[in-house]
Amino acid sequence: MDIIIVGDGKVGYTLAEQLSQEEHNVTIVDTSDEALRKADEALDVMCVKGNGASVSTLREAGAEHADILIAATSMDEINMVSCLTAKHMGTAFTVARVRNIEYTVDTNRLKRDMGIDLLINPERATALEIARLLRFPPAANIETFYRGRVELMSFRAREEDFFLGQPLSALSSRVKGLPILFCAADRDGEVIIPDGSFVPQLGDRIYVIGAPLGVHEFFQLIGRYAPQVRNVFVVGGGRISYYLASILERMNMRLKIVEQREARCLELSEALPKSLIIHGDGTDQELLESENLSDTDAFVALTDRDEDNLIISLYALQRKIFKVVAKCNRRNYIGIVRDLGLDSVISPKLFIANQILQIVRGRQNTKGSVMNTLYKIGEGGAEAMEFTVNKTTRHLGTPLKDLPLKKGILVAVIIHQGRTIIPEGSSTLELGDTVILVASGRAILDINDIFDDSVLTRGMGR
Repeated sequence: MDIIIVGDGKVGYTLAEQLSQEEHNVTIVDTSDEALRKADEALDVMCVKGNGASVSTLREAGAEHADILIAATSMDEINMVSCLTAKHMGTAFTVARVRNIEYTVDTNRLKRDMGIDLLINPERATALEIARLLRFPPAANIETFYRGRVELMSFRAREEDFFLGQPLSALSSRVKGLPILFCAADRDGEVIIPDGSFVPQLGDRIYVIGAPLGVHEFFQLIGRYAPQVRNVFVVGGGRISYYLASILERMNMRLKIVEQREARCLELSEALPKSLIIHGDGTDQELLESENLSDTDAFVALTDRDEDNLIISLYALQRKIFKVVAKCNRRNYIGIVRDLGLDSVISPKLFIANQILQIVRGRQNTKGSVMNTLYKIGEGGAEAMEFTVNKTTRHLGTPLKDLPLKKGILVAVIIHQGRTIIPEGSSTLELGDTVILVASGRAILDINDIFDDSVLTRGMGR
């Protein structure tokens, strides 16, 4: 597909990197010579210097025939005008990154008037993810599928876990009756799709999937129970903190927000009457202790500096805060701090990338089974995807044990007639089912991409 990305900041670069790796024709538009030089040297993309909202620049980038334009500059107004201009020029689908709260009040009208097909607010998406983690603090990460009826959660394997050192096939007696599946494991940066012979090891990041009740019962079984979060300590008073506080106030959680800018403290005090806003330096340990950090249930670091977020989060872990969440956009930091015990690290730019990647794949595959949800596991070494089975899906009614599945593919969950099923070898895919797949090492656009029909052809030729 021909894709234009307006804005080569962190978000734009991440998108260009992922989309070019999937062999799309990507053109980056930016006003910065340095940003374009970096992209041109490191990525397989075209670069156009200019204002992404101008007709001449967009024409040079190919907007008249583009399949998708993604406007991801730091200025909402440029993003919206860029989408409007590109739409009038002939671009089929437009996506705008819009962060200003005032612009996101009436999204339907904004989309209609400005020719925007999809509005994405990374700060609000990040806040919703953090709120999910605070609702169930034992999980390091949570993703939902099928309108919340299936959950994928991860946790770090600890020394006392009963399943260490034995193959998954031997665990059936301990987890029998729980509708859950070990669907992936991240070991030293490598994502493994496990089978019955897989043996979990200390320090593995384990991913389990299933119905919410079953997943929660499994966490209790392995001793990951935690009391409900009531008090939340937040450092940083930016947009994410505002959205998060708005959500948590409705959940009757009590918040303290530490913000260094006095004017921003006044704004937050007016907008968040139920939260306590503290003017001060959230990286100052004396201030944190004077505000009773050790008595809080959860700590969230949301400053504009990744380094500050990670350092104060590690300090909160030292103070035995049960749930600690940190914002970090630098991918190379995430693996390091996870090795130090900080498992819940949130990246707003990766949220945008995953959402848009899902849209791109869906538009690539207009005739097949449409992807409903996409979630990247680990550092992107594997993906969990939700599809709806339709009449184009091959091998309907064939038992899973007889399917010619490609290597690294796991059929994790089937929703059949409203029932959530952890499939067995005799399970089948039927018309109208929803299926959740886990795949490593390949981009899946359609359910049919999981089949290796050459296996059947070779078998028939013998």
